[in-house]
Amino acid sequence: MKRNASTWILVISVVAVLPIHHVSATEFPTRQIEIIESFTPGSSRDMMSRLIADLGKKYLKQPIVVVNKPGAGGSIAAADVIASKPDGHKLVTLTNFFFATTVKTQKVPFEANDLIPIANFMEYKLGMFVKADAPWRTFGDLLDYGKKNPGTLRWAHTGRGVTLHMNGLIIFRKAGVDAIDVPYKGSPEQLSALLGGHHHASAMVYGGVKEQVKAGKVRGLVFFSDRRYSETPDVPCAVELGFPEAAKLITYVGIYAHKDTPGDIRKILIDTFAKISREPEFKKGIENIGEEPVFEGPEFMQASIRRAEEIGVPIIKELGLYIGK
Repeated sequence: MKRNASTWILVISVVAVLPIHHVSATEFPTRQIEIIESFTPGSSRDMMSRLIADLGKKYLKQPIVVVNKPGAGGSIAAADVIASKPDGHKLVTLTNFFFATTVKTQKVPFEANDLIPIANFMEYKLGMFVKADAPWRTFGDLLDYGKKNPGTLRWAHTGRGVTLHMNGLIIFRKAGVDAIDVPYKGSPEQLSALLGGHHHASAMVYGGVKEQVKAGKVRGLVFFSDRRYSETPDVPCAVELGFPEAAKLITYVGIYAHKDTPGDIRKILIDTFAKISREPEFKKGIENIGEEPVFEGPEFMQASIRRAEEIGVPIIKELGLYIGK
């Protein structure tokens, strides 16, 4: 997404003049904590953030609020946290692929390394979905339609350069389908457009469409994975259908902080998030969202970013999306 130049200039100016004030661990937190959510309300990521906020306040003894700042595949939210005081009171929800590929497909006025990982909470289930009354009963049917009608098939995703976008491009290119991709800010908007007939198919996180699948209004055609999921045993995986490349883009969702956040405050946050992950309500909550609960610490997150770069950067270069960094 292109942003008004003055907006980015303002972000840069704030970062440049921001005083560094360290809050000691004995004081932290001194006020409410904000989790800046990079997607829209009602998305899987948003629901995860609100679950963490609800469970975490009893440990940190301060309110935790979720503030939605969607756009640019997460760059708007990331810029907000980078421009904030590095005192642990403002955090951001992002994926490993935001750092590995998304910021390499757009010009942003910050360094992604100005954010550091704190805790991972979830792995996405990603797939392609259509309306239940669509004429395509299988993913093969959809691909056949696309081949016979070049430049006609419209499919949606949540931002160019994000995993869902790359998955769709990989598959359609390999299948020889000339399709039109349509980006949306988040899965709620994307789902409404699918149900309204504004596009033919949607590459989505399962949590964003789960209830509509259960209600019989939406049908899954394929999951971008190497296995079928127990909740949707009739939906094949990409590997089964001959698209193993799409199963390699494993997307993890976690919370990140400003890189200058003091170590003692980072430790408090990591310890608190570990306690949250052990709550029975956490595992149940993530499963109710429709995604996979995966709690891990900073080392795992850094490693997942490196793996995502190794896999994802060649893909965005091949697809013509790479602009550097």
